[in-house]
Formats: sequence, structure tokens, C-alpha cells
Amino acid sequence: MLTEIDLELNDGRTLHVYDTAAGDDTADDTDSRLAVVWHHGTPNIGEPPEPLMPAAAERGIRWVSYDRPSYGGSSPHPGRDVGSAASDVAEIADALGIERFAVMGHSGGGPHALACAALLPERVLAAVCGSGLAPFDADGLDWYAGIGPAGAAELRAATIGREALEDLLASTEFDPEQFTPADHAALSGPWGWLGMIAGKALEGGLDGMLDDDMAYVSPWGCDPAQIRSPALILHGGQDRMVPSSHGAWLAQHIRSAELWMRPDDGHVSVLSAGEAALDWLLEHARRA
Repeated sequence: MLTEIDLELNDGRTLHVYDTAAGDDTADDTDSRLAVVWHHGTPNIGEPPEPLMPAAAERGIRWVSYDRPSYGGSSPHPGRDVGSAASDVAEIADALGIERFAVMGHSGGGPHALACAALLPERVLAAVCGSGLAPFDADGLDWYAGIGPAGAAELRAATIGREALEDLLASTEFDPEQFTPADHAALSGPWGWLGMIAGKALEGGLDGMLDDDMAYVSPWGCDPAQIRSPALILHGGQDRMVPSSHGAWLAQHIRSAELWMRPDDGHVSVLSAGEAALDWLLEHARRA
């Protein structure tokens, strides 16, 4: 059962939080299950990943997630960086009575999951970053190389400023060529769910997407090299939105990282490895 709450933070902001524990009769003690904090992509809202819900239930995984600031039911957080996700997640976990947890993010959620692992080392048991960007200042990485024209134009506009980015987003439509044939096949199946939550995100306007893009081309507020807990970098070799070079860079710079490079997958189709990634999380969380 999925419960939604509005959590007031110490700074007065509100985060809209999702939790699959409340009302769940599948376990006598929900605290004994692994809590996995899901970090959503751009633009999405924070509903936990519906296509992975049955697999998570079978494995006794408790999903916790939230709308990032300016998305859905969450308040704005002006000037937020990627690293600010860690303090938000810490407050959510405190409110729900969760001491330690794993994190998992896809696309724009990947860097936010890694930031939690970097900044909450005593609490994050293991992390999965799927199709995630490397830091904008990543040393030795040609950051834009391999990003499709539409995605590159969006991110370059963000480097100019919020107004330029907003003008571009308001005047252009999504380019389906950013997805590979394998991505389109995945979106015609269960992962079509991503389109549904993207629609929900955009119903509230562009602010969440603007905030995300501005954060991606700014310093993260943490260094992935800080991460010590096990980290899985999951990436598609054909990804046109976030090139595989980003995943390779992250794996090289996180000493605890394991790289699953799937040569035939794109940005979305790589999520076909989602169940295996949950098994990886369970295995490494139990060792922690």
C-alpha cells in the first residue's frame, strides 16, 4: 500500500513523501525490511517505480520517495544543488524512523542518489545510479560528447541562465530521437509509466525541471569520490540522453563502484536490469 504525506522540514519547506510501509501486512515488522529511497528523473514526480513494485514486494523492500523541490507537492528550494538532496532525505528518514537505507535513482535521480551516498556515509548502505550524469566539472570528461542535439541545447541553455533555459523549454517540444529503438520498445511496455509521471510533473509547470537542469550544470555540493558505501553504476551503451562515458567516469572515480555497462541498451531500456539491481542492493546492504 502506498501512503503519501506532506512533511514539513526544519526550514519550513514541505516535501511530498511516498512510503509503501504503512498498512502493509506482508511483514510483521516493517522496520526489518530494507528501505530504498527512490530518486526520480527529470521531469518526473517522486512516485516509486511502478514497474518494480511487484519485484520489490517479493523481496521485502520498502520504497520511500519524494517529489524533489518544485515538483508535485513539494515546496521550492531556490538555488538548490544536487547535494541538497542529502539533507532532505535525512529529514525524511528521521521522520519515518529509518536509521539506515539504500538509495536508487534513474536519469536525473542518479546524481541525487550518489549525493546521498557521499554526504550520508553512516546511513546509506548501498547506492544504485542508473543512466546518471557525471558532475559538470568532471575532470577529463568531454561532458557534452554523445548527448543528442536537443538534450545538449537544453543543458547549454542552462549554463547561460535560468531565463534562457525557460525560454528554450517553453518554445520546444520533446525530441523522440533522444530515445533509441530499445527505449521506445521499453516505453511501449511497463516503462511507459515514465511518460505518465512526466506528464504529472509538467502539469505543475517547468520550475522543477528548471531547478534540476540548473543544478546539473553547477557544482554538486559534494564529490562522488567521497562515496565509500557500495555503488552500482548502471548504464546503457547506446544512451543518447546521458552518454555511457558519464557512467564510465563515475565508475572510475568512485572507489567502491561496480559498473554494469549494458552495450545494447539506451536511457530507458537499461531499466530492464532493475530487478537485478534490487537484488544487488539487497546483497550489499546485508553485508554492511
